[in-house]
Amino acid sequence: MVIRMGAGEVGPSITQLAKDVRAMMEPDTASRLKVCFPAEIHSRAKVAHSGVQERKANKLKDYISMAGPLGVSHLLLFSRSNSGNTNLRVALAPRGPTLHFRVDNYSLCKDVTKAQKHPRGGGKEYQTAPLLVMNNMKTQQDASSDPIRKQLEDLTTTIFQNMFPQISPQTTPLSSIHRIMLLNRELSNAEDGTFVLNLRHYAITTKQTGVPRRIRRLDPKEQRQRQKKGSAIPNLSRLEDVSEYLLDPSAAGFTSASETELDTDAEVEVLEAQTRRVLSKKQVQKLRDGKSKDRSSGGSNVEKRAVKLVELGPRMKLRLVKVEEGVCEGKVMWNEFVTKSKAEEQEMDQKWAQRRKEKEERRKEQRANVERKRRLNANTRANSNGDRAEDEEMEDRWDSEDSDVDDVSLEDGADEGE
Repeated sequence: MVIRMGAGEVGPSITQLAKDVRAMMEPDTASRLKVCFPAEIHSRAKVAHSGVQERKANKLKDYISMAGPLGVSHLLLFSRSNSGNTNLRVALAPRGPTLHFRVDNYSLCKDVTKAQKHPRGGGKEYQTAPLLVMNNMKTQQDASSDPIRKQLEDLTTTIFQNMFPQISPQTTPLSSIHRIMLLNRELSNAEDGTFVLNLRHYAITTKQTGVPRRIRRLDPKEQRQRQKKGSAIPNLSRLEDVSEYLLDPSAAGFTSASETELDTDAEVEVLEAQTRRVLSKKQVQKLRDGKSKDRSSGGSNVEKRAVKLVELGPRMKLRLVKVEEGVCEGKVMWNEFVTKSKAEEQEMDQKWAQRRKEKEERRKEQRANVERKRRLNANTRANSNGDRAEDEEMEDRWDSEDSDVDDVSLEDGADEGE
C-alpha cells in the first residue's frame, strides 16, 4: 500500500510521485482503495472503489488497522518534514521493522517520458508484477569486521525481495515478465557509512534481429506488437510485385537494408512459439511405431531477439537514515547520524524493556475492565429480563381479575332482568 501522509501538506509533486510508485507496484497494490476510519467501516458494507483518498485527518493507525483485512504486507509512506525534505518509510505490517529513507532526488514519470524520443505507453505491462533486480546490495567484506553493516544489508535485501512474488526460472514463463525494477546501491567507503539506493523502472521490449525492416514489418507477430495500427501494414497498391518493396530502397519511403542492426542492450536466443496439430490415435500409434514422422517437430525453432529496456519512471535516489523496530515507532536499531556507546545502548534497552512492561500491564488492566463490563452488562440484561417477566405476569393477573369482575357484573345484570 503506497500512501502519502499529511494530504494537502506534501504538495502536488509528492502526490504525483506517490501515484507513480503506486502504478509501478501494480498489480499487487491497493490502487483503488478509499481510506476510511475504523468507525466508518462498520457503517459501510464494502470499501468504495472511487480512487484513493488520503485525507488530512487520517492517521497511521487507520492504515495499519486496514492492512490486516486487506492482506497488505508492506506500507510505503511518503511525507515531507518541516525542513522540506521528502521522506519515504518502508514498513512491514503489522509489527515492523521500518526503513526510513530520505529522497535526495526524484523524477516523475511525465518528466522521464518528455525526455525520450520514443516513449513507451502504458499497456499490458502493468498486468503482471515487475522483476526485481538488485545490484551491489551486499558487499564482499567480512561480516566480523562490521556486523551491523552486514545485518543492515541483509535486512534491506529481505524487505525489498518480499515486496514482489517469487519467480522460478524453471516454471515462470518469460512472456509474463514485462517490466524491471532496478535497485542499484552506490558503493561508498567504510568510513562514510552511507547506504544509498538508486531506483529505476524499465519496460522490456523485444524485436527480431538479423532480419531487414521490410520483412519484419510483414511478420504477423510484429504487427500485433505495434501500437499504431494505421501504419502497421505497408501500402503495396502502387507496386507491381512484392520484390519491388523488398529490394528497392526508395519504395514506401524506407532506407536501405543496412537497418537490420537495432539499437539494443543485448541479444538472446529464445524458442519460437509454434502451434502444434492435434494428432489422432492412429497417427500417435504410427509415430510410436516409427512409420510416420511429426512434421511439426522438424527444423529448429530457435530465433534471435534483441532486448531493449525503455525507462518508464519514476526515478528516485534513496538514502537510508534510520531503522526502527516497530511500524514507524519503537526502538531505533540503526541511525546514520547518531552513534551510541555500549552503556547508552544498555540504558536504552532497559528503558524500552520498562515501556514494554508498562504497556503489558495496561493491556491486562484493559482486558480486566472489559471483562468486568461484560459481566455487568450480562447481569443488567438478566435483571431487566426478570423485571420484564414479573411485569408481564402482573399484567396477566390484572387482566384475569378484570375479566372476572366483568363476568360477575354480567350475571348481576341478568338476575335483575329476571
